[in-house]
Amino acid sequence: MFDQSSSFKILQDEFVLFSKYLEDNCGILLADHKQYLVQSRLNKIMQECAYTNLKELIGQLKRPGQSRLKEQVIDAMTTNETLWFRDTHPYDILKRQLLPEMRDKKRAQRLRIWSAACSTGQEPYSMSMIIDEFKQANPGSFSAGEEILATDISTNVLQQARSGEYEMLALGRGLDKERLQRHFKATERGSWVINPGIKSRVRFQSFNLLDQYGTLGQFDIIFCRNVLIYFSSELKTQILRKMHKQLAPGGYLVLGASESLSGLSDCYTMIHCRPGIIYQAI
Repeated sequence: MFDQSSSFKILQDEFVLFSKYLEDNCGILLADHKQYLVQSRLNKIMQECAYTNLKELIGQLKRPGQSRLKEQVIDAMTTNETLWFRDTHPYDILKRQLLPEMRDKKRAQRLRIWSAACSTGQEPYSMSMIIDEFKQANPGSFSAGEEILATDISTNVLQQARSGEYEMLALGRGLDKERLQRHFKATERGSWVINPGIKSRVRFQSFNLLDQYGTLGQFDIIFCRNVLIYFSSELKTQILRKMHKQLAPGGYLVLGASESLSGLSDCYTMIHCRPGIIYQAI
């Protein structure tokens, strides 16, 4: 057993090395004053592996065959704050504006949506519920089917997302009682599991936003919300340009409430939805 209350010390040069490693491998940009965050999130790994300092951990990460350690470190440093129907208006826009347009545009083609940085699954499952409700109100829509590709760099959160099972505390964050009763089933364990119809529409996949996107295919809509705030402006621009290449002509990008585009007028045009802003691929 190890004492999780103890904590290793971080020297400034070690912090700089680790910050560069993290940005190079998953895009996360650490502010200069975030030593305490690194300490608290890596403390368990440091003690389990009996590393005495951060430089030793970095050295191990750079050795061949350390994919599991790299996965553990990125999992520990990734922020996975999420809730159901977060900010509300992106889902209202999806239901009242984007789905009707896509229904008319893609009568004989499958609808494809990408939920980038999906965390524990609340975002893609929320979108699947919206699609389900739209199809019930508009019979015959999307006869070729729909797919939501949900990706995240963290294998831990993807495992939770794939299960489709949540405790009541997690469900209480943004999910109303009517949708809970309609789209979930209570288990004997006291948790709730999402209905197969909602779950079957979503495919989860491990993916690093710094990687190449070609294998993902083309999308009609991309939700990339509340993740780009952790990247440098250069990486953010690179990611948004790569996403543009994966959007079908006239496809839509939905960002987080505090995120915006800058210097990408050759790729996207801004659309005011009142409330909310989305971006259409040029």
